[in-house]
Amino acid sequence: MKRYLLDSSFVIDLLNEVAANQRGPARVWAARNPGADLWVSPVTYAEVLEGADDVEAVKVALRAFRWQNIGRQHGERVALRQSRADQRLGENDAWQVAVAENMEAVLVGHDPKAFTRLGERYDDHRKAWP
Repeated sequence: MKRYLLDSSFVIDLLNEVAANQRGPARVWAARNPGADLWVSPVTYAEVLEGADDVEAVKVALRAFRWQNIGRQHGERVALRQSRADQRLGENDAWQVAVAENMEAVLVGHDPKAFTRLGERYDDHRKAWP
């Protein structure tokens, strides 16, 4: 089963679409990927909670996903990537990339500027949305 690390841009879209009972890019992506192994990182968790109106409801909703902790190996990958980059990623994006790479997951979200460099390991859930 293919692993997917969900960026906050995807999770926020998904939560908003579910709350509004609307079909949008995140729900379409989920329907196209049934049975996907879905994960969130502490970065996703923090970014989603930061903008939440109802923090407790969001915490409950995020329990639907598997949890990937961040450890020393991720920090080493961030440091290596950032020190060698011609153009540094934002700190949270660098952590997301490191987590996705270490867990051999596809990063799902909408941030082409930051994540396109992942190639096949990046899936922009909004790309096919009208």
